[in-house]
Amino acid sequence: MISKNDIEKDYISRINLTLKHIEHHLDSELSLESLSGLALYSPFHFHRIFKAIIGETLHGYIVRKRIEKTASVLLHKRHVSITELSLQYGFNSNSSFTRAFKKFYGISPSEFRKKNPNKFSKIRNAESKNGQENLISEKYICNINNHLNWIKMNANIEIKEIPELKFASITHFGVTGVEDVFNRLAKWANAKGLMKNPETKMARIFHDSFKITDPDKVRMSICLLTNTLFVAEEEIDAGIIKKSKCIVGHFEITPNDFEKSWSSLFIWMNENGYKKAEVSPFEVYHNDFREHPENKCIVDLHIPIE
Repeated sequence: MISKNDIEKDYISRINLTLKHIEHHLDSELSLESLSGLALYSPFHFHRIFKAIIGETLHGYIVRKRIEKTASVLLHKRHVSITELSLQYGFNSNSSFTRAFKKFYGISPSEFRKKNPNKFSKIRNAESKNGQENLISEKYICNINNHLNWIKMNANIEIKEIPELKFASITHFGVTGVEDVFNRLAKWANAKGLMKNPETKMARIFHDSFKITDPDKVRMSICLLTNTLFVAEEEIDAGIIKKSKCIVGHFEITPNDFEKSWSSLFIWMNENGYKKAEVSPFEVYHNDFREHPENKCIVDLHIPIE
């Protein structure tokens, strides 16, 4: 007899397929009919399951992801015009795009781009037009220096070519409940004998940026890096981190220091003239912090770069 838990895991497996498809086709038509067909459900059934698992309607999720994608482009590709963005991501006009964007971020796309603090990162010797702008830039430069000093004291940073990495994963949304997901994945891996391999590491991939996505909606893959072949099953997905060139920061930090570590590493990237690639950033863990005498994580933070 099939249990309710097994049915729920099958739902998750099929929804995972659609999440990946949506992520890679935000600039294409994403209809309920096509996505429900991909998941092998009727449109009505798929719509109900999607909302139950993700906590958003399909339409709401797609609109949010498109808005967040445009926000990322506004931050990192300043040469792309707002008109180009609105057309590329399915908005009928600049005005409809601006209304949708403002609903999420409270300001227009043009204001969002102007408020991007990275614009101050290279103006240490530039003259300010007025005292207000100078005050803002000085505060930001002070913040940069604080982060750079902190990372100098707490990390070893290098540029590395990372080979292709295979992983088993569980999809998770938000910052709460992460430890429980790691425990579920470890339990699954132990039952398969995968933890016996000394090369096996736990990892986490961030598919969304905390700069532009609500922390409770950030999608991540809780991973087990392994070259051992396995078959994806129920909530356990199979994936690959493509070969890439990365900034790698090696840290020994408490769980409370992760946010500052990531922020500092991205600032280091900007200050040293590197540009983030389209590949998602990820963490690789080298210990269980609960077994560390100071409850610290020995972890490598990876930012793929162009």
